[in-house]
Amino acid sequence: MEIQYFKQYSSCLNRDMECKVYGHAGKPVLFIPCQDGKFVDFENFHMIDYWAKWIEEGRVMVFSIDTIDLETWSDKNGDPGHRTWLHEQWIHYIVDEFVPFMRDMAAMRNGWDNHNGIMVFGCSMGANHSANLFLRFPYIFDSCLAMAGIYNSGMFFGDYIDDRLYENSPEMYLANMQPDHHYVELYNQGRGVICGGQGAWEEPGTARWLKENFDRLGANVWVDLWGHDVNHDWPWWYKMVEYHVPKILGI
Repeated sequence: MEIQYFKQYSSCLNRDMECKVYGHAGKPVLFIPCQDGKFVDFENFHMIDYWAKWIEEGRVMVFSIDTIDLETWSDKNGDPGHRTWLHEQWIHYIVDEFVPFMRDMAAMRNGWDNHNGIMVFGCSMGANHSANLFLRFPYIFDSCLAMAGIYNSGMFFGDYIDDRLYENSPEMYLANMQPDHHYVELYNQGRGVICGGQGAWEEPGTARWLKENFDRLGANVWVDLWGHDVNHDWPWWYKMVEYHVPKILGI
């Protein structure tokens, strides 16, 4: 398997950001690590083992990036306005800086059309970020696998709200979205999966809330809740990857 490491300066974040790219060809896939996670977590937590066959077959190129959760969602003692501002800068880093890098590399390596969509996936807090990117930018991200997320900002920000937090909180903006919104058609053209368990350390209530709103909107996003024996842990996330990724990729 071809693996490349990059350190690139981000103007949005005013710092160097690290990433790794796995694979030589195929659909670009963005991996968002778990809460406070780093770009090496795709390897360190052995998720690479469960994507290896698709990477080696040239079906996907996985791009693993850093979070800055320690300064944003996790920093409950920090100024909430600064936290939401910095998180939005991280979103701009992904959309304005990293996505063009992904597209250029995929185009260079295998002629990938820059107008084709990108898949995003992650677990736990990485699922929160993945679902938000898919729902907020469906013209960029055409597919998503969000596993075991908690899609409610209250756990991290309490009652605080500002425009930036609203824009990064699906439970807020989906509640106000109407069925005739043009994003609904983009959701239906894509392949979005919100998956999780109902066992220990899981919070399936927010995923159920998403399903209610997807149904209200007529949005074909699959909310797939597994059983009460399915805990918030990596062995189950590996199983979800094995089950859902072939369906998302159409193989």
